[in-house]
Amino acid sequence: MAKILDQPRYKCALAAMQTVQAIPGAIPILHSGPGCAAKLNDNNGTSGRYSPNIFPCTSISEKEVVFGGSNKLRSTIENALKVIDADLFVVLSGCTGEIIGDDIEEVTSNFEGSEKPVIWAKTPGFKGNNYVGHDWILKSIFEQYLAEAEPEKEKGLVNLFVAPPQQDPYWLGNLREIEELLKAIGLKPNTIFGFGRGLDNLKKIPNAEFTILVSPWAGLESAKYLQSRFGIPLLQYPVLPIGASETTKFLRAVQDFTGIDKGLVERVIAEKEAEFYYYIERFADTLLETRILGKRFTVVSDSEYTIAVTKFLVNDMGLFPEKLFIVDDAPKAFQQKITDEVNNLNYGIKTEVQFTTDGHDIHEQIKGFDFAGTPLIIGSNWEKKLAAELGAHYVNVSYPMLEKLVINDHIAGYSGGLHLLEQIFTAAMSKLKL
Repeated sequence: MAKILDQPRYKCALAAMQTVQAIPGAIPILHSGPGCAAKLNDNNGTSGRYSPNIFPCTSISEKEVVFGGSNKLRSTIENALKVIDADLFVVLSGCTGEIIGDDIEEVTSNFEGSEKPVIWAKTPGFKGNNYVGHDWILKSIFEQYLAEAEPEKEKGLVNLFVAPPQQDPYWLGNLREIEELLKAIGLKPNTIFGFGRGLDNLKKIPNAEFTILVSPWAGLESAKYLQSRFGIPLLQYPVLPIGASETTKFLRAVQDFTGIDKGLVERVIAEKEAEFYYYIERFADTLLETRILGKRFTVVSDSEYTIAVTKFLVNDMGLFPEKLFIVDDAPKAFQQKITDEVNNLNYGIKTEVQFTTDGHDIHEQIKGFDFAGTPLIIGSNWEKKLAAELGAHYVNVSYPMLEKLVINDHIAGYSGGLHLLEQIFTAAMSKLKL
């Protein structure tokens, strides 16, 4: 039986074109129907050096469905190489090209001697969403672009991967904040996404001493490839660290895994925690005022944010979770681990977790919750109307985010926890009657 997808919170695998777009100097070439790039480009901040509106595309039509689209793909690649000033071209296949059996690997192999590298990745939407597409693209890039690489290990260099670019509205700000935390404890983070990174950093990936993946499941396959191909030890930290408790745990886990100077790590932790709690103490009267914010909340988000926000609100702020909803279609193989991580909370607090893509059912369930006060709903733009119906406090942290612009803000790390509190209490205080 087909799964219900009401109120979509992710897109098809081809939408992971944003992973390519986030690498400066790289551009996707789409072997898909006309309009896919424009239709999939509905996030804030998805333009850049190469807008999806100018992504090369074969625009498969009925003719290609009948006679095959390989020749059109070949000519599209040839012309893209002539007119687009990019440093890496990544051919991505959509549903139609995969269904009719076009061999993008064979076509792409004709361009092995090109001045600019051309590689490929299969990303048909009928095989998965853009969370798994992100992983497929990264693995393809590692396998093909780094095929001839001979590692020259660099002391302290660490490959860092967090969330699929642009699917998470805070992806770049969070990535930069975790970079800064790693720098503070003496490591050299190596990232490939966003300003000032790109292909030079991509070439350095085999030289890293370690890879750190901050994710409960997305990106794991490609990170494991680096481990098997280049012998780079992998630390998968399943929780995006938000606030003092989890960020401190994260830094200690990194220290334990990498063997770096424990004294330095503890000094950084002490300094960062002192600053975090300074701000908490300054606003303690506001943060503890139950007239402003109740004690119970729910989260409707992907695996990353459901885990992270729940841990922050429980362990740092003393709130209590109602049932939680995870909506990124996480593979069944990871669901028990995700559930266990969500419920790894202070004081033995536990809550029910449901993996579902049925937004209507989620909202009907939330309407029946007894929040014993004004509810707090953390989710996406889909939860805005529900919050209004319930008179709830509402904060949008995940896709789709249609009424808030995130440029380089973050909610990861010590400072990110404060940023999230600002959003929560701004939503709550806006309801106060003067």
